Amino acid sequence: MPTLKRKLTKRLVESIKAGSTDMFVWDTAVPGFGLRVWPSGKRVFIFQYRNRYRQTRRPAIGQYGAITTEKAREIAEQWSGEVKKGGDPGAERSEAAKSLTIAQLADRYMAEHARPKKKPRSVQSDESNLRNHVLPALGPKKVAAVTRADLARLHHSMRDTPGAANRVLALLSKMFSLAEKWELRPDGTNPCRHVDRYPERKLERFLSEAELARLAEVLAEAERTRTELPSVLAAIRLLLFTGARLSEILTLRWEHVDIEGQCLRLTDSKTGAKVVYLPPAALEILATLDRSDDNPYVIAGAKKGSHLVNLRKPWGRIRAKAGLDNVRLHDLRHSFASMAVAGGLSLPVIGALLGHSQPATTARYAHLADDPLKQAANLIGARIAAAMKGGTKQTSKGAG
Repeated sequence: MPTLKRKLTKRLVESIKAGSTDMFVWDTAVPGFGLRVWPSGKRVFIFQYRNRYRQTRRPAIGQYGAITTEKAREIAEQWSGEVKKGGDPGAERSEAAKSLTIAQLADRYMAEHARPKKKPRSVQSDESNLRNHVLPALGPKKVAAVTRADLARLHHSMRDTPGAANRVLALLSKMFSLAEKWELRPDGTNPCRHVDRYPERKLERFLSEAELARLAEVLAEAERTRTELPSVLAAIRLLLFTGARLSEILTLRWEHVDIEGQCLRLTDSKTGAKVVYLPPAALEILATLDRSDDNPYVIAGAKKGSHLVNLRKPWGRIRAKAGLDNVRLHDLRHSFASMAVAGGLSLPVIGALLGHSQPATTARYAHLADDPLKQAANLIGARIAAAMKGGTKQTSKGAG
């Protein structure tokens, strides 16, 4: 097990190359302060000492990246002072980790991971899953004591809602992964491993040309009779003509509309900054909307300076009149993609238009590319069959 003695600095820590076995680098400034470099490349600051019973302890201070070299040195100096007074910081830390509950881990997860790094909608989803599923089942249980059987039991209890069950399992997997990083559990002990996810069936609904025509008629009627707000009708039409996500349209600001460039330049979306291209029909819709100096949003809400919050109720009325009872607003995005496939566009191009970050997300539309080919094959087959039937009749007549 290779060891070195050097003053630990940021540059040194980053320059050390991992070997085939663990490597230890001991700081020359603070006795006992060191760095452990794993073969995987993981770098963890440690502090080695002997307690009053002459037992050697080597607690981890923290992983490099999550903690800086200087902060780790400060903690090592603090622990060194505790040892001189007869303290045992490693044992105290170990006991504290063992006593941590899932409820406490959830608080730390939300404070240090979810809220600083995830989008508001994802944060709300995590909070809901913790409140409704995780904490009732596991809240008081110690983090170190949770087993695979505990998580399999929770997952199985949600079998009637497989999608929700899988999302709860994914949340717990991330929490336990962080628990390992924070050294609340040993590495490689994530209890979510080998708990099989339920198969999920993606609900994808695509509007046919006839259904699109019915929807257009209902929207036009609502516009004539003024039974729906202009902002509602504009939002639905923009969803159809852009393939954008609902949140992207509802929160769209005029400053992000580039009429000259014929696009929307979104500074943030589910997959980060994004450009949404505007066909002429979408530009016409935007041209009909009034701009207000006291409202920065394209889809204005009822309150001054706000955007429309949701379309649930108006969409329910509109789809009922159009005979689209099983169609969700998100299906308008699917319909945009289906039209793109029918038009012969490649999956990479469609993925770019929709703002997909992963090719696998666009791949769900691959089967739609078969439809024009099937129609072509049916047409050719029908013509060949008709020709063969005609040939059979002619042959029969000739024989007679």
